[in-house]
Amino acid sequence: MTVTNAPVITDDQSATISPQARTALWASLVGTTIEWYDFFLYATAASLVFNHAFFPDQSTFVGTLLSFATFAVGFLVRPIGGFVFGHVGDRIGRKKTLAFTMLLMGGATALMGVLPTAAQIGVLAPILLLLLRIVQGFALGGEWAGAVLLAVEHSPPKRRGLFGSIPQVGLALGLALGTGVFALLQIALPDDAFLTYGWRIAFLLSIVLVIFGVVVRLRASETPSFERVRDSDDRAAVPLREIFKPPVLRSTVLGMLSRWGEGAAFNTWGVFAIAYATSTLKLDKVPVLISVTAAALLMAALLPVSGLLTDRFGAKRVYTTGIAAYAISVFPVFALFGTGNIWLYALALLVVFGVIHALFYGAQGTLYASLFPARIRYTGLSTVYQLSGVYASGLTPLILTALIGVAGGSPWIACTYLVTTATISVIATLLLKPTPLRDLE
Repeated sequence: MTVTNAPVITDDQSATISPQARTALWASLVGTTIEWYDFFLYATAASLVFNHAFFPDQSTFVGTLLSFATFAVGFLVRPIGGFVFGHVGDRIGRKKTLAFTMLLMGGATALMGVLPTAAQIGVLAPILLLLLRIVQGFALGGEWAGAVLLAVEHSPPKRRGLFGSIPQVGLALGLALGTGVFALLQIALPDDAFLTYGWRIAFLLSIVLVIFGVVVRLRASETPSFERVRDSDDRAAVPLREIFKPPVLRSTVLGMLSRWGEGAAFNTWGVFAIAYATSTLKLDKVPVLISVTAAALLMAALLPVSGLLTDRFGAKRVYTTGIAAYAISVFPVFALFGTGNIWLYALALLVVFGVIHALFYGAQGTLYASLFPARIRYTGLSTVYQLSGVYASGLTPLILTALIGVAGGSPWIACTYLVTTATISVIATLLLKPTPLRDLE
């Protein structure tokens, strides 16, 4: 496609979706679903299996802490992957970068499925688990930004919000697929069989999914934005250096702060809530997994609605409103959790995770894409999302587990922490100055 000779898009054409855009949107959705399935499959296993299989000599509390610590390591490595793949994506292109990250992620996940436990090889087992988690984090570091750009940079001007919400649907579907597969395996297998080999089936399933995902992504075309930058020879020599220099530095810092509440929220409801329900509240595992799966599926259904609202009201306004609603809901949700009633637990998750989280998460990709010019956009998005992920996402289950432990099982200090992160995000988002979506190019 020759971008320099492309016709000017008129207002009547600005909502038209081309075949290339449809293919890119499909590739973005399928790819993110598979990548997040792989990444959050580990999170579910960390709550239910890994604390016993790889840290068996510890108490339940300490084993859960150690299991969540290895979960957090994946987030610590993600910024490195974001820097590396962001540079490659801004210099070489979005499409090839995304195919490579998927191969890395799928390979690490499949190897986890055949990893010997601590009972079989001793201390080497958690070490190997940690190394594979590092590979997962490195691969995912370049995934999210590339998937968002594949969608947003192919989108018609009047549909940028909707297109930007579709990769987020992949995250919700990936989480639902991971928890759903675990729930089905626990229903189908006795407890001993599940802990011995059943959980491995979920990880080995990644092999089939990744092959399918790579094929789909290679069918997508390169984004017009990158082609325009490449054809004009405007690629940044070192994109990472530019995003940490004024005036772009302001967007980078505020973007990372604005994500704190979202990252903490997702890993509270999608990860920590599973361990909290099964370990502290003593709820049965299968109903808990079904509740999280149902909430994630509801989120997936509502995320495009958030995208449509973004096109109508703007990404900044939608994101701010959603984060504020999340801050208000934290204490009531944990109060419902505390009843120990599985139906109230499920209802709370459906509201706070399925509805409220969908409201702001659907606007996030488009909001962050509008903070950076195309020549450094892959690196900018990767940095904002992955560097903030260290404190906003990866450490959240560990922090909440520790705070509840210090409080003797009471969740209210942990709730205060979550509300604080949401407040910081609201303030930072209000200070952002995104480019209008129709002027993204």
